[in-house]
Amino acid sequence: MTVILHQYGDYGLGLSGFIPKRMEKKKFTERRKLKRFHVQDGAFAVVRPEFTRLGQIINISYEGLAFQYAVTTNQENGASELDIFLTGDGFYLENMSFETVSDRRATRKSSKGFLPLRRCSVRFKDLTGTQIAQLEYFIQNHTIN
Repeated sequence: MTVILHQYGDYGLGLSGFIPKRMEKKKFTERRKLKRFHVQDGAFAVVRPEFTRLGQIINISYEGLAFQYAVTTNQENGASELDIFLTGDGFYLENMSFETVSDRRATRKSSKGFLPLRRCSVRFKDLTGTQIAQLEYFIQNHTIN
């Protein structure tokens, strides 16, 4: 799938205020191979070993997930394991190896008194048979189709 993103270039003053002088088109090719599923409320991911990135899961697939977290301290580099858990359900999937695909500022504007938010996307790697089975259970039972 190819998505066209519009990026506004220089701005000039027109009759109705500031308007773009030019508009550039950039092509973005979707790299995901598998469908992402929206996750029910109460699903969280935490990065090991320091547990400094803890946040709500936004979406998940059989190859990775995205979650949003509040920046509270300096984030560790080199973290390589992730846990997934549900509040109030007892589901806990631990020690999932991953690589970070992106970790960027979230689109929500920071309000006074709130910590800045980041969105982290990860790709799972080298999962065990048990982890794959638990991930499949999670996707089948705790996502919104």
